Amino acid sequence: MASPRDILNYFRPYWGLSIFSIVASSVYEILDLIVPYAIGQILNILSGQSLDKPLESAIATLANLLNSPANKLLSLGVLLGLIFTVTVVKAPTQPWLTTWFHWDIALKARRDQNQKAIAKILTLPLEFYDENNPGRIAARVAKGVANHTWTYPEIAGQLIPKLFLVLGIFGFILVIEWRIALLFLISFVVILSFSLRQLQRLIKYESRLDKYMENTESRTSEIITNIKTVKAFATEAKELKRQKERLEREFTVIDYRIHRGYIKLDLWQKSVMKFCVFAILGLTLAAAIDGRISLGHFVMTLTLSSMAYAELEPISVLAEVFARRYSSMVRFHEFLQEPSGKDTIGLLEPQNQERIPYKFTGKVEFSHLSFGYDSNRRVLHDINLLIEPYQTVALVGRSGSGKSTLVKLLLRYFEPNEGQILMDGEDIRTLDVGNYRRRLAIVHQEVDVFNGTVLDNLKYGRPNATFEQVESACRMARLDEVIEHLPQGYYTVVGERGVRLSGGQRQRLGIARALLVEPDVLIFDEATSSLDYESERSIQLAMKELQGTRTTIVIAHRLSTVREADKIVVLDQGKILEVGNHDELLRHGGIYHRLHTLQETGELLN
Repeated sequence: MASPRDILNYFRPYWGLSIFSIVASSVYEILDLIVPYAIGQILNILSGQSLDKPLESAIATLANLLNSPANKLLSLGVLLGLIFTVTVVKAPTQPWLTTWFHWDIALKARRDQNQKAIAKILTLPLEFYDENNPGRIAARVAKGVANHTWTYPEIAGQLIPKLFLVLGIFGFILVIEWRIALLFLISFVVILSFSLRQLQRLIKYESRLDKYMENTESRTSEIITNIKTVKAFATEAKELKRQKERLEREFTVIDYRIHRGYIKLDLWQKSVMKFCVFAILGLTLAAAIDGRISLGHFVMTLTLSSMAYAELEPISVLAEVFARRYSSMVRFHEFLQEPSGKDTIGLLEPQNQERIPYKFTGKVEFSHLSFGYDSNRRVLHDINLLIEPYQTVALVGRSGSGKSTLVKLLLRYFEPNEGQILMDGEDIRTLDVGNYRRRLAIVHQEVDVFNGTVLDNLKYGRPNATFEQVESACRMARLDEVIEHLPQGYYTVVGERGVRLSGGQRQRLGIARALLVEPDVLIFDEATSSLDYESERSIQLAMKELQGTRTTIVIAHRLSTVREADKIVVLDQGKILEVGNHDELLRHGGIYHRLHTLQETGELLN
């Protein structure tokens, strides 16, 4: 669970600069108090009243040094010099010692935290993405980082220095008249204490609202992603009605609970502040009439107290802004605290790239393998299977039989509950996960394509590949005949998610991309199940050319894809029931024979 400490630690690498810039900003704020003080002393001179003793002594010392009389002219000159110093002289230095560092720190932290967020995205386990769609994740990161970035200059550059300014004003008034200072202190403590209690209540509303809004944005993202399905089922009105209802509920909470709460708080603060300013006016006037303070002190006290109460408004506004942003900042840190997947530990470390790469013969053995996503429900039961180097092995069976799960375990997306997977006789859990995965390649049913050129997508797994190697991989995958007809050939931009390519073209691109990394084990995960006959036939020919060049594992619903496999493994309810080649299994007359008959007669495979 994230806490305010996490928000502070967001800027931890820059605490030294933060302290310096906050102190500098606070000093500049307090220096501004010299102006009303000097003006008050000028009024004393002009009205014939005496200066403050410390100031009078300082002017007398200066007069001795200059061998000049300590008259009104010298006193006015000293006071004007003070005003000039804290206004004109400090003006060019203040932005560099304050504003520059506030935004420099915020922007550096923004860069660092975005890098952390991307690293977290890359190392989260797959099950996290089953529960959270891209829109929800992106919104949480973007909103959290943006609010941190905007909040820091406001807190470090305004809120904290203004609080020090108020303390400085209290110190000045305390020296002049302790009764007024006491009223000033009590009023500030009461106003700030009440305001903080109200803000804590409003933060709870903000937190609940933030989660609700995240779900609304997530649904909007899903609508965009699945817009073809929405249009196909003509559910535009239904989706609009649903989102309008959610937005109406958001508005009700924001406007009538949260915003109204802030307005009530602002009303209370302003009413109390105006009363306090009037009370201090009365006390200051009474002190001046009684002769306890001079005319200059009267003007200075009234000016400083008005300044202090005036600062309460921006302080309250900044506190309100922080309260509105607090929830999203905390939720960003909760995202960073999500546990990383065991399969990615050490994967982002630089030394991972420098280790000696593996080279396997492609001998894979599943030994007494059992696994379940839920510990109470097993998906695979005591799987024993040996795949020899350069063999093509097909995994077939009904949906939910465990075919894809077996591949996920081979890729080390998950760890088996029992048993082990051996690659060339070594338990894959003992191997460096990054270097291990680089020797495997998979072509999914839905090939992921990035928005870029065909060449960029082909070289994704091997950026340093030569153009000749790319062309060779494309020929083997029969992608070359597709590229010939693209407008800019290899340099054609394929669009978001590869929308400018057909399903068959994306599949061939996926195969070529996998071949380009020259894997020791190549996996086809239902690579032809959603293709038309012509595309499927092209993919089958490409797969046939690969047979015998490396260990190949094929998951297929369409049994026509696996006829030529060296070994066909039939799974059902997480168990291996049959193993053999196409002809052997047909003669056996078991599950494979039944599935083959169903497909041959055109019936659906369940």
